[in-house]
Order: sequence, then C-alpha cells, then structure tokens
Amino acid sequence: MHMRRMVIVCALLVGALTLVASGLADPGDKGKGKAQGKNKFSFTLTNTDNRCDGSGVWATLQEKRTYQVHANADGTFRLRRVSKGTFTTLPGTSPGNCPANKSKHGKLIRAGVTGRFGGYLEGTVTGGTFNKNATCIAACFTGDFVSTFFGASATFTCDGATNSTDCKFNFNYTAPSRAANRPRLIVRHWQDRGKGSGTTLKESFHGDIASS
Repeated sequence: MHMRRMVIVCALLVGALTLVASGLADPGDKGKGKAQGKNKFSFTLTNTDNRCDGSGVWATLQEKRTYQVHANADGTFRLRRVSKGTFTTLPGTSPGNCPANKSKHGKLIRAGVTGRFGGYLEGTVTGGTFNKNATCIAACFTGDFVSTFFGASATFTCDGATNSTDCKFNFNYTAPSRAANRPRLIVRHWQDRGKGSGTTLKESFHGDIASS
C-alpha cells in the first residue's frame, strides 16, 4: 500500500502503501468474503492509491484482497493481507516523485496508463477474539476486517495509531514499457516497502511509474 502509498483504512500509510479507503467492494458474498481455505477471506475492492509524499491520488485500483489469519500460542493472531490487481493512472505527479525516493524516478505520469500491482501487509492482532463466521461490510478494508472479525477492542500493529516494530509490508507496481500508439514510459516499476508503524515506521521507495 500501500507504506505511504497504500492508505489502509487504518491509516497506517501516509502516502503510497497508501491504498486509500475510498473504494467500494462488490464481493457478491454479503460481506463474508470468498472462502480461500482455512481462515482466509477474499474481497474485491475498487480503491485508490496515493503518491509517496502523500500529496494526492495517482491511480485507481481494482484489487482482490485476501486476509489470512493465524492463531499464535500466546492468544494473539498474525494477520496477513495479500493484495493483487490492476491500476489505471490519473494525470499529475508520478507516484515515486518525492524527496524520500533516492532511486531513479520521473516527475509526471499521464492519464490512462494501466498495469499490475501486488503485495502484502502483515502484523499482529491483540485484545480480540477471532470469529471466522463474522460478516464484514461490503467494502471490507483492513480496519473493518479487524473490528468485525476480532471485535471492537482488538488492536492491530499496522493501524498507524500504534507505535510498533512488528508490522511489515511490501508492494510492487509494474506497467508495460509501451502501450499501443502511446509513448514509452521512462520508469515503469515502483516499489513501496517498510517495517513498523506510528513513530517506528521505516518506509522506502524505489523506482516510479512515470511518463516524463
């Protein structure tokens, strides 16, 4: 997400991992998610993604999001959120164009560039009880999943309000070098990865999706 890139509903990411919680879901499952095996739940979301400096949205996303729950021996739960799907760019500043990105990047991205993305966010849920039969709201973003499947008292180490070194994430975006009758992109792979949340967040960016 993202982590700044993909804004999780919990607001762990300020910029890119910043998959913004403004999306809608159409799971066709009344909020229960599609069963993917033991303690796995998948939802289809329409989402948006922010630039690495958090200055605004650079793309819309069509995303399949799968939550995987593992019970730990100490009563906590390991929660892994796996995302994959496609993106379509909006015109403006490219997602990797910010001072924090020390690698090669561009300045601008044109509208209508399409590509694929994938990645994960993983942390620990405490203070809750897992209910595998819970029903989430249609747009089941991370905060919704935690509160619905673990209860209102549950906390997640990737929620942004928690200062924790436990959280980790890695997201990658790739676009074709050239689409039909369109100019070549000067940079076509962008990565947003990091560890921690809150004041312990350490996030790094590499590359970009840029047309100039």
